[in-house]
Amino acid sequence: MTRAPVRLALIGIGKIARDQHCPALAADQRFQLVATVSRHGRVDGVPAFTDIDSLLRSQYKVDAVSLCTPPNFRYSLAKEALAAGLHVMLEKPPGATLGEVEDLKNRAERAGLTLFATWHSREADCVDEAGTWLAQRTIKSVRITWKEDIRRWHPGQDWILDAGGFGVFDPGINALSILCKMLPEIPILQRATLHIPANRQSPIAAQLEMKMSNGARVDADFDFLQTGPQTWEIEVDTDDGRLLLSEGGRILSIDGIQRHAGEDREYARLYARFAELIATRERDVDVTPLRIVADAFLLGSRVPAAPFEF
Repeated sequence: MTRAPVRLALIGIGKIARDQHCPALAADQRFQLVATVSRHGRVDGVPAFTDIDSLLRSQYKVDAVSLCTPPNFRYSLAKEALAAGLHVMLEKPPGATLGEVEDLKNRAERAGLTLFATWHSREADCVDEAGTWLAQRTIKSVRITWKEDIRRWHPGQDWILDAGGFGVFDPGINALSILCKMLPEIPILQRATLHIPANRQSPIAAQLEMKMSNGARVDADFDFLQTGPQTWEIEVDTDDGRLLLSEGGRILSIDGIQRHAGEDREYARLYARFAELIATRERDVDVTPLRIVADAFLLGSRVPAAPFEF
């Protein structure tokens, strides 16, 4: 028997919703976008609400929500959606704190509903292949270089440098999410340096030093002020060659020879996974990338940086 499409409301209509979520939903017959919730944005031809309460009180029937708001707002929205019996998909990072995500997971379990904490960069084409290659080798060192232009990707979005906005860890957590899936174990943070603008509360750049149980060092260099070409790379030295993931996991090279270059289907894969989870009412809530970021804020040395203005 053919299942009826999941009636989904998209909450938070900003750049990521327009660039990624809307095209992925339009291409997936398992979902029907029936409403949006946003104070400022909307999608042409789709009923729009300014808050979730108005949506829940309306005549429109909804089965699930996908939250694309800044992380500070996700907990209260997700809690309300779960209380209304709706399945919930969370953009990355899944919440402002580990405690928020743990509470949402417990609520979803008690209600028998799906909660999906997404990590879109894990769905890049070459991540699984890289993990398979690394599983057969001994890792000697890892270097993450994740540098992009905040003004290009988050124009005028002051919230991202507020407390709880994650700063450079908003993109940096993408690299950490790949790392946690690709490596055979989760490295432990040893040291962190956080560069925080004098007029902001979250870092504009950061360096992390982590270690694996075999002593292999894992270094990460995050920068939100890179102009020109953007850099999203993870390089791994092993006892049998060097692996390089570039363009955020879309290109895989071994010993300088390109092995594979894939397409951008990260969000299509996320929604395919969400459909599977809803069908079985299961949950997929991995917080390991968020835990590394939380450890960096706990352990990190704060270094003053120049004031930043968009």
